[in-house]
Amino acid sequence: MLVKSKEAGDHVVDLEETFSVLRKYRLKLNPAKCAFGVRRGRFLGFMVTQRGIEANPLKIKAILDMKTPTNINEVQPLTGRIAAFSHFISKAAEKSLPFFKVLRKAKTFEWDTPCQQAFEELKSYLAGLPPTGEALS
Repeated sequence: MLVKSKEAGDHVVDLEETFSVLRKYRLKLNPAKCAFGVRRGRFLGFMVTQRGIEANPLKIKAILDMKTPTNINEVQPLTGRIAAFSHFISKAAEKSLPFFKVLRKAKTFEWDTPCQQAFEELKSYLAGLPPTGEALS
């Protein structure tokens, strides 16, 4: 659960409302897993900052470090990672179409030129995302 407020002064009020709802439904939180007053941090695999949700640099690095897939089992994690980043990738479905076409032809693996080109374009696009902490323009 994440409680985010626009103004620091409103945060205590927002927390009180949240705790009131939790008490109403008899829900409990694990204090060891709670953090209060955090300006930025990882949440569900994403970076949450004052500006909103941003891509986790560690997950971007995982894609950038990937080698060219050589079989179907290596394409599947790639498409999963792309799906997880679709919020941050403009026209993600269009850019990843060659990978899904390879998966559709599951009987024969053929990593062709469009696949390699899409793979390289995806990596360069992700490498160009602003790092966490820089203002988005």
